[in-house]
Amino acid sequence: MSGAAAGPAPVVGDMLDLHVGPVAHGGHCVARVGDVEDGLVVFVRHALPGERVTVEVTGSGGGGRFLRADAVKVHEASPDRVVPPCPFAGPGRCGGCDWQHADLAAQRRLKADVVREQLVRVGGCTERELARATGPEGLVCEALPGDQEGLRWRTRVEVAITRDGDGVAAGLRAHRSHRVVPVDDCLIAAPGVVGTGVFADPRPFADTARVPVRQGRTPSRVAALDVVAPGAGDPVVVPLVAPGEPAHRGRGRRPARRRGTRTTPAPVGPVPEVVETVGDHAFRLSARGFWQVHPGAAPEFTTQVLRWLDPRPGERALDLYAGVGLFAVPLAEAVGDSGQVLAVEADAEAADAARRHLEPYPWADARAEPTEQVLSGLVASGGSADVVVLDPPRSGAGAEVVRAVAALRPRAVVYVACDPAALARDLATAREEGLELAALRVLDAFPMTHHVECLALLRPVATPS
Repeated sequence: MSGAAAGPAPVVGDMLDLHVGPVAHGGHCVARVGDVEDGLVVFVRHALPGERVTVEVTGSGGGGRFLRADAVKVHEASPDRVVPPCPFAGPGRCGGCDWQHADLAAQRRLKADVVREQLVRVGGCTERELARATGPEGLVCEALPGDQEGLRWRTRVEVAITRDGDGVAAGLRAHRSHRVVPVDDCLIAAPGVVGTGVFADPRPFADTARVPVRQGRTPSRVAALDVVAPGAGDPVVVPLVAPGEPAHRGRGRRPARRRGTRTTPAPVGPVPEVVETVGDHAFRLSARGFWQVHPGAAPEFTTQVLRWLDPRPGERALDLYAGVGLFAVPLAEAVGDSGQVLAVEADAEAADAARRHLEPYPWADARAEPTEQVLSGLVASGGSADVVVLDPPRSGAGAEVVRAVAALRPRAVVYVACDPAALARDLATAREEGLELAALRVLDAFPMTHHVECLALLRPVATPS
């Protein structure tokens, strides 16, 4: 019997026995109701390809075109399955980690599979193109230095704080939910974050985070803390206002472009600055400003971007979605006083920080404007650029930006992507505009989760001689 004829679609709470298929983007695997080709698609978390599992339906999407589910019992386990190191990982528990039930090497194979599938299916890349871009080792997801076998790497954690009577608890959110799961440790949190004591004893933080006491049947209110362990200096704990209370709206708000559309608590008061270092460069930024959360990410990204771009004295460089100037500063050093560097960042506070970091280089500047707006002006005025860095938010740069970058006729573009689907869409546009994928690296900047970083080098398509 086909999936279409098998009766009404399952609903939340239903249990299904399924054979798990390939990994999909987003931290889950694909299965089908009835294990038939035309059966309703089920995106299953906490499973691995090839397993036979019982799942609990947790939701649906796409107007009923697919289901979401958690694997609650494993009947035939993958050889890559392991016991999650964290007791709070698993169905119905903390939603921060997607792959703790998989061996670390297997996690990276799954991530590489996702990147390949997105670049081929969405981006239109051929296997030959990917082989040329990735070299003899092929498309692999590489480890970064700075974690402990995939643990103790996350240097920025938003911790929920709840209070019920005299009891105070720290917690993290469940998957696709505002529900707080109490935890006494987070194994992916960096040692500096854990060292603040926020998980072991959150009571000293409860008043600063303004957590009201639950009264009667009124649900307890939830506040939060941003806990930041910077590369230089002591950890910083930033209290965030409880939902519904007046928020401080001054300097220090986290840039919305890095947070997608989710509404986040605002700081209770002024936010301190922290210092991050990459090589000889020190970057001072708001504790709630954007910075890569894996300690090995920013140094590795910077090294690779500079190696691929090979900026030369006198060249014009663009750093788009520049943040606080991570790439703009070394680019300014490389092109020298005969060159030009323009950092473009829509968030005013981050752009101010980038401008401050670029002060030693009078030939470099930062502009607090949307990338689309700056590029439109450059193209309209007949401007050009020799090298370009694109480090957009998770939604990607978009076709308008990619077309404008191509119109500037750069000899090299490096795209830093935190979402392979967005990268794939933008690569498809780049190909239409005469830029081809020349090199690709996939880096495991978020172990135990489905997230991954890709660095892609684009060059103008070579014209036959």
